[in-house]
Amino acid sequence: MYRKTVWFAVCIWAAVAGCRSFAPAGRATVLNDRTGNREAATSSAVGIWKSCPPDVKVQQTSASSEDETGEVIPTATNESRTAWGRPDLSSIYSRTSQSDELQRNPIIVIPGILGSRLVDDTERRVVWGEFGGNGIDPSTPEGARLLALPIEDGKRLDELTDTNKVAGPLDNLNVRVFGVLFQIAAYRDIVTALGIGGYRDTASTAASVDPGTQPANCFQFAYDWRRDNVETAALLHEFILEKKAYVEEERRKRYGDDAQPVRFDIVAHSMGGVMARYYLQYGNAPLPEDDSPPEVTWAGAKYVDRLVMVAPPNAGSLQAVEYLTKGVQFSRFFSKYEPALLGTMPSVYQLLPRTRHRPVVSGPKRVAIDLYDPKVWAEARWGFFNPTQAEPLRLLLPDEPDPQRRLQIAYEHLSKCLRRAEQFHAAIDTKVNPPDGTSIHLIASDAHPTLFQYMIDSRGTLIPTARVAGDGLVTRHSALMDERLADRSNWAPRLQSPIKWNSVTFLFTDHLGLTKDPAFTDNVLYLLLESPR
Repeated sequence: MYRKTVWFAVCIWAAVAGCRSFAPAGRATVLNDRTGNREAATSSAVGIWKSCPPDVKVQQTSASSEDETGEVIPTATNESRTAWGRPDLSSIYSRTSQSDELQRNPIIVIPGILGSRLVDDTERRVVWGEFGGNGIDPSTPEGARLLALPIEDGKRLDELTDTNKVAGPLDNLNVRVFGVLFQIAAYRDIVTALGIGGYRDTASTAASVDPGTQPANCFQFAYDWRRDNVETAALLHEFILEKKAYVEEERRKRYGDDAQPVRFDIVAHSMGGVMARYYLQYGNAPLPEDDSPPEVTWAGAKYVDRLVMVAPPNAGSLQAVEYLTKGVQFSRFFSKYEPALLGTMPSVYQLLPRTRHRPVVSGPKRVAIDLYDPKVWAEARWGFFNPTQAEPLRLLLPDEPDPQRRLQIAYEHLSKCLRRAEQFHAAIDTKVNPPDGTSIHLIASDAHPTLFQYMIDSRGTLIPTARVAGDGLVTRHSALMDERLADRSNWAPRLQSPIKWNSVTFLFTDHLGLTKDPAFTDNVLYLLLESPR
């Protein structure tokens, strides 16, 4: 009995640990299905606060109280903290968080890829957002077809739709192992961090977020992360107009003529930041059908004051190459997401790195491989064309009995996705400075070795050959959109980027742990609440 109990505990730990490779480092919550009670285990992420010897005592102070004359004076928390602890952000931003809401912009939070919950049309099956329980199994015919987008020749990508629904942001990832439900914090940390600054999200499921009695001023934009980012930008425009009307109406009720037209601040993680940057430059405009880049109008900047991009793959990520060629398995206890399934999703191709940055090379002279040429994928037997993907492709095309015909349909779909990705990249890589009144800020990491280059051998096998500074998924170069990589023979010491950064902050944690780091919270709140505009 003792051995069985120990083995049971080890299995649960291993399953959750495997899934946590997807979720931000930090909290895992065990839910008691009968009582609903939560047992939370936390781990602290130490960012840039490791600056003093551990025996030096410090106190957090904040200009958050007044003396008898009304003069603002610094106050200290009752607790003496070491330099190895977390800053007392509630104290630091106490006064600022209670400031008049007319003195701050409402905020929109945009998650990255995988960051929104998807359900089927009956809303009984969770397509993405739960492992086990009501979550789909992507290895089954039903699960594969629910997760993948349709593929069909002769149709544009925007015509290939399914009946899945977006069921809100992925605050928590549900993992059910042997009947025990675990919740792993996903994007809950961003909303919790903003809550310290007085932002209120009435729709959040995070238990630590108090919506208060004031109108909401923080809105999470959930979207179907499988689809083309240009389609998503159009939906973001509709979302912004809806929330703008809501906030302006609430402010008119409270302040009358003192209420001014509303602009938003945006905090966007990973792919969400790349999509938001397209929105700033082009608004809800589609890409031209002739594959040419659109005219930069900064139509979205009309509604956005500040864009804070968190760990954005502005120049792509080799993680996308890995997903499209090898698939991904988030835990050994759950089924693999095959390359053929992920290969149906246009958004994943839009995370590919640029060929000019030489992410995949071949031969002794390290010649750059064109990742946007579908012939390369077919000849290397990547993705759809790997013999191991014959069965997943059959599940996706059950009405097509001919295997060769299935490959032809897949080739056409791949060609459409690659062409769209190349056009999308040309649009966002255009160097044009934003108009006055709109600023772009970067928060990224350069503390983790991150895959930078593959070598391809004669069999099409991808061999990692170089790692550079990054966050484990996105390199420092990609976050900055550093174009010095495109011409290494003419290297310059100063950053060359099509993005005009108003500020850049580097932290010391990984891609998904960034939003849990207290240094992230501190820097974001300063940017949104206290920095001059």
